[in-house]
Amino acid sequence: QVQLVESGGGLVQAGGSLRLSCAASGRSFSSNAMAWFRQAPGKEREFVVSINWSGGRTYYADAVKGRFTVSRDSAKNTVYLQMNSLKPEDTAVYYCAAGRTRYSGPAYSDLDDYDYWGQGTQVTVSS
Repeated sequence: QVQLVESGGGLVQAGGSLRLSCAASGRSFSSNAMAWFRQAPGKEREFVVSINWSGGRTYYADAVKGRFTVSRDSAKNTVYLQMNSLKPEDTAVYYCAAGRTRYSGPAYSDLDDYDYWGQGTQVTVSS
């Protein structure tokens, strides 16, 4: 059974940092792009960042560029999201997803570009 399990969410003050992890099991995703999406209450799920299969290319949403950093450890089948300078508007459930392709970029930022999803981890940023 393929699973993506996110962890690392929590409550943090504005300006603080969190590091999310997404551990995959059931198969290797070393040949797949991976991504993070988020969904705030009452809003649609939105793209945050993607990373290609090798980790050599990343693509960030404008809202998080310069503050968030994605990385992956294919040997551990794990993807990370380092979130710095957090803002109240970053409050959301964060989801990890495994891509249908190897690629990262603006053409691969839709929900339909991703096959497998985690259950999400809550991030709450207080002002």
